[in-house]
Parts: sequence; structure tokens; C-alpha cells
Amino acid sequence: MTRIRGPAQAPDPDFGFRKELPDVGAYRVLGLETSCDETAAAVVAASRDDCGLGGGQILAQALVSQLEEHRPYGGVVPEIAARSHLDHLDRLVTRALRDSGVALRDLDAIAVTGGPGLIGGVLVGVMTAKALAFAAERPFIAVNHLEAHALSVRLPGGVAFPYLLVLASGGHCQLLAVEGVGACRRLGTTIDDAAGEAFDKAAKMLGLGHPGGPAVERRARAGDPRRFALPRPLVGRPGCDLSFSGLKTALRQTVERLDGPPSEQDIDDLCAAYQSAIADCLADRARVAARLFAERHGAGHPLVVAGGVAANQHLRDRLQEVAVANAMTFAAPPLALCTDNAAMVAWTGIERLRLGLTDTLDFRPRPRWPLDPEAAPARGRGR
Repeated sequence: MTRIRGPAQAPDPDFGFRKELPDVGAYRVLGLETSCDETAAAVVAASRDDCGLGGGQILAQALVSQLEEHRPYGGVVPEIAARSHLDHLDRLVTRALRDSGVALRDLDAIAVTGGPGLIGGVLVGVMTAKALAFAAERPFIAVNHLEAHALSVRLPGGVAFPYLLVLASGGHCQLLAVEGVGACRRLGTTIDDAAGEAFDKAAKMLGLGHPGGPAVERRARAGDPRRFALPRPLVGRPGCDLSFSGLKTALRQTVERLDGPPSEQDIDDLCAAYQSAIADCLADRARVAARLFAERHGAGHPLVVAGGVAANQHLRDRLQEVAVANAMTFAAPPLALCTDNAAMVAWTGIERLRLGLTDTLDFRPRPRWPLDPEAAPARGRGR
């Protein structure tokens, strides 16, 4: 992976980076990601034949992180994000193609996040991908950003359909039965805030900066999760829906009851209690979803966690316990594929290309794009 800003990072051998070119019988797809605050381009290759277990090779990836631009505001500013995508995307495409050794004319398709996301950024990516597809006379594939997260676990290989997915990120939080490409059945969703947003708001409240999830996880390692009693909204109730708004309120009230500003140990303990509460909520809802999933698909299928919050090790540990208790295997993408990235977009492009699922150049970017169009409308961020 090439990062244009920040310290250089070596390729992660755990998620399929290869410098050698695949054989001519492989699909080679360029993926673009501009849905939020990461600008990225990647080239991924995989066999034209689906073995059922996934498996691809990341030939190259270039990424610009916008963390420093948004940090002073405590969150992502859509206008700043869109301008940054516009400034960097062309250069990243050139870098990814050069590093992969694949010429534009040798690609099999151009895939891009078509939504959901911040519409300004999505527009930048979609228009760039359309121009490249038109110029190279290659298929254009609009990828649902949530499906890219859902399928990211299949890029390294070894995960077959169907599987139960806990999709947890800054903007979305859902439990889904992933039954195939383009076939996700929603079992539960947040009725208010997403788990990642809850982490971000807690970090801002405690003065830990942006992004919040990694900051809370770091401080939680030195904290006592039992010192502060925080609620577990909806735990033990029927269904698989989630709620985090009340948990954020409870954290604020707990901080206000302290004698003065929180000390460093207070912050560590608050982070540990808060992280534990979020993980308990997700684990409880996953237990309910696992029973519903087994009624339809039987036992022994994977329980998968994906999305930015899937990088949290405490959550991974809790969900692995749920998997074991329900006779399921457990899987999660490598950390580099949890946060927004172009490799998962290119991989989803390959999965769709195998099935002949391409799009026309009149595709319109979508700020909202439900994975399960048959599911009832949700009040929160679970759409």
C-alpha cells in the first residue's frame, strides 16, 4: 500500500498484496474509493472462475488520508473531503496503475463506490471512474460501499456464502445474512446512531480527538471497565436492533457527576467501560441474529465482523465468543481492509463482474443505498 501522506507503510502480507502479475486468465479491476475521508485507488486481480471461497491479489493500492484536515473540526467536513478527493484522485490512479504494472487498457473493468456516502465525494469518484471506463472502453461497475465492506472478508480467501455479518462503521451498524453477491438480508439495524459514531462522540467528549474509535481503544487498555456503570441499550430484548444514543447520554452524565474535570485514570476507566458496553450490545444482538440465521441456513457457517469498528480487538474477541457458543466459525478482514479502502471496492467489482453485473454510464451516485431493499425503513443509520 502506498500512502501519499504520513509515514511509509510496508505492504501487509496478510491481505493478499502481490507484486507479480497474475496469469492472463485473471480479472484485473481498478477500484476507486471516495465516499468519506479516504481517497484511494487500487488494482486487484482474481481468477475469472469463482471457487466459492473468494481469494484475490492486491497488486497495488495508493491512499491519501484526510485525518489532519478534519482533526481541527472533530469530525469529517463534507466540503473539505470533496475538495481533497478532487485534488488527489487522479494522481492516486496513476500511482496504482504504475505500481501494479497494469496499463489502463489491460484492465477488465473500473469499479467505484457509487454510494452511500458524502455525496460530494461520491460524485468525484463516480465521474472519474466513468471517464476512465469510457476512455478505456471497459465496463463500469458502481459498488455499494456497504457491500464492499460485507465482501471484504472474502478477498483474502477462505470464506464461503452464506455468512452472518456484523457491519459496524462510523455511519452504519447492521446485522445481515450475506447470502451471495447482491443478496443481503437485514436482520437488525441501529435505530439511532452507528457504533463508530458513538465512539467518535465519546472521544470528542473526553478530549481524545478524531477519529474516536482508535483513541478510545488505546485508552481503554489501561482502564477498569467495571468502575463506571453504563447501560446496555436493548440488550435482552427481542429482535436484533441496536441503539447507542442513550449510551452516549449516559457517558456525558457520568462525566458531569465527577468532581471536576476527569483525570487521566478517569478517562482510561471511562473508555474501558464505554468500549465494553458497545461490545456487549453488539455481542448480544449477534447472539439473537445467530439463532435466526441458523434457523434458515443451519449451523457451522461463519460469523463475520466488518467495517471500521471491526478493527477493535475487544469487539473481535467478544464476537468470537458468540461464534463459538453458536457453533459458528469466526472471520474478520485484516485490519487494513476494515477501514475505507479501494481494494475492497475493486474486489467487489470482480465479484460482480463474474456474474455479469455491470452498470451503464448514466448511473447516478446515491447518498443512501440500502443493502436490503426489502427491509422496512429504519429510523437510524442502519439504512
